[in-house]
Amino acid sequence: MSRKAEDNVPSVEKPGKRKKLIIVAVIIAAVIALVLIGRNEDVALFDYLDLQYLKAQQDTIDAYFVANPLLTAGIYFAIYVLVTAFSLPGAAVMTLAGGAIFGLLWGTVVVSFASTIGATFAFLVSRYLLRDMVQTRFGDNLKAVNEGIKKDGAFYLFTLRLVPIFPFFVINLVMGLTPLATRTFYWVSQVGMLAGTIVYVNAGTQLARIESLDGILSPGLIASFTLLGVFPLITRKVVDGVKAKRVYARWKKPRHFDRNVIVIGAGSAGLVSAYISAAVKAKVTLIERGEMGGDCLNTGCVPSKAIIRSAKFLSHVNRSAEFGIREATASFDFADVMQRVQKVITEIEPHDSVERYTALGVECIQGEAKIISPWEVEVTTKQGKQTLSARSIIVAAGARPFVPPIPGLEEAGYVTSDTIWNLRELPPRMVVLGGGPIGSELTQAFARLGSKVTQVEMLPRILIREDPEVSDVVMRSFRDDGVDVLVNHKAKQVIINNGEKILLCEGPDGEVRVPFDTILVAVGRVARTEGYGLEELGIGTTKGRTIETNEFLQTIYPNIYACGDVAGPFQFTHTASHQAWYASVNALFGRFKKFRADYSVIPWATFIEPEVARVGLNETEASERNIPYEVTVYGIDDLDRAIADSEAHGMVKVLTVPGKDKILGATIVGEHAGDLIAEYVMAMRHGLGLNKILGTIHIYPTLAEANKYAAGVWKREHAPEGVLRWLERFHAWMRR
Repeated sequence: MSRKAEDNVPSVEKPGKRKKLIIVAVIIAAVIALVLIGRNEDVALFDYLDLQYLKAQQDTIDAYFVANPLLTAGIYFAIYVLVTAFSLPGAAVMTLAGGAIFGLLWGTVVVSFASTIGATFAFLVSRYLLRDMVQTRFGDNLKAVNEGIKKDGAFYLFTLRLVPIFPFFVINLVMGLTPLATRTFYWVSQVGMLAGTIVYVNAGTQLARIESLDGILSPGLIASFTLLGVFPLITRKVVDGVKAKRVYARWKKPRHFDRNVIVIGAGSAGLVSAYISAAVKAKVTLIERGEMGGDCLNTGCVPSKAIIRSAKFLSHVNRSAEFGIREATASFDFADVMQRVQKVITEIEPHDSVERYTALGVECIQGEAKIISPWEVEVTTKQGKQTLSARSIIVAAGARPFVPPIPGLEEAGYVTSDTIWNLRELPPRMVVLGGGPIGSELTQAFARLGSKVTQVEMLPRILIREDPEVSDVVMRSFRDDGVDVLVNHKAKQVIINNGEKILLCEGPDGEVRVPFDTILVAVGRVARTEGYGLEELGIGTTKGRTIETNEFLQTIYPNIYACGDVAGPFQFTHTASHQAWYASVNALFGRFKKFRADYSVIPWATFIEPEVARVGLNETEASERNIPYEVTVYGIDDLDRAIADSEAHGMVKVLTVPGKDKILGATIVGEHAGDLIAEYVMAMRHGLGLNKILGTIHIYPTLAEANKYAAGVWKREHAPEGVLRWLERFHAWMRR
């Protein structure tokens, strides 16, 4: 099934669109009028804007100016503004004319304001007519550009204005497509074009000696302008140096460093940072106050997937009839399941161990780290304190579960995704606060293990980042597992009544009382930013409570970097590793070349049943951002392997550019969705479309064929009907 985003929208022309068409018509009419202005004996506007014609008429123009100075200036100013606003050729000749008519001083004044006003008009026309369309269609690709313009747009524009080898009319139109403020565009253009304006106006004062426009800008003069354009880049380096000197002013820099890099935190981001640093033979020290491997190994990804696997086995036992097994039972002890979880952690531990990283060349220290200067870290261990120095510091301190201030929660006791692994008795009744990935994974696992689970979510649905139909599929699955899913319910208070713990919720129909034995708080995670020196150094945090960094993952101190959960914006193990590459490479080689962290293709999965995996846009996000799209859906209930496995449920949902096979995003719901999504991740990362996926051989029978069949659905919906009709006639003719 394939459909366009606008299929359900009435075909009504928007008022804004009509206005834009009117403006386009007015512009076209104005340009035609300008072309015809002054037509007299086959002489039109563009003839007046020719250098040789201007030279021939110089005496006449001078005489008119002497007789009518203000009128001449007004006419000249208006024409210049129109020529610039409509991006017509002839601005250079007009500038020469300004010098020839008004002289250097007043010519510079008139041309400077006329050119800037005209450029601003062109900027505004481009913004009104084209920006929404461009940003809507290419918003993801332009995200980095938009952020750069918001931050340094004035600087970029100033540099472009100084170098005349870039056509100014192109700069006007392109800048109109960006978020640059109109006021900023105006004043930067006024200042930035001044040098070139003076050169041209001055040349105009010597009009009789000029034979061509090429003569004005000699190679030497262009080189001078280019150097002038490079000057802001040098200035920026100087400014950055001054800023760095200012931020470092109160600190004494060591004369030499013991290490190249110190990494704080041995989770995914910290381990990868240390690994990369050691791989390129840098001296690196990794400091961890807890256990190597961080949250992912010890309390997150690994233990949760281990318990999910045990719970899934029990669900298959309960579904034995679907597999032709008349009767199947399983007896188990919850403590044994949790012991298996610990066994899995123990088996994976060597991958993240001190021994392994020491062998790789990383110095590993278990202790409490505190940054005491931009280059020094104080480490407190069982043996005492020591101070380490390094040229760069990478903060990879991770995140912790967020516990909301619900009255009575502390007194009643609770567990989080960090502490739930200490349980050895299955809670008979369990409340899970939170409908995100962590809460949903543990909800289903404990329900399948035998707990009576109530999931409480204050938003209208669980897995709110996914499309509504995805949330609906998951909620139906949860309810089949016996979960009581309460959406639109806000936790207000926890009380203890006659020894029984009760959660009070406010729902659409009033107060709801949910008795429980154990309550799991899974409403999100917050970055660990306290207790290791950030406050003392003045390193700030964002609204999302992560460490504030730039696009290179640098803090206000250029040699201190942050990556992983502590830096955001994503809290996934794989994105932490991804960021770690940028942080470590920039920390080691940033003086030569720095790399901006790239978040253009970020996948994730929620390991429930059915599994949910996604990369890029889904339909909800595309609609919110007004990005045009088409939707192609393939139902996995039609897939041979899924039918053979009794897992014939779910879908592959792909968003593409209207009329093209370029992939904007993909969502897969079903068995092994987290594995299947990899094909779309690779396709998006390397610019491959659905036609390429369709043209790739997939083994039969596998679940991966679902990706190919989804591409086939798209292809059928975009079959060239005209060509097929001609082929039908051709084959009919061949049968005669």
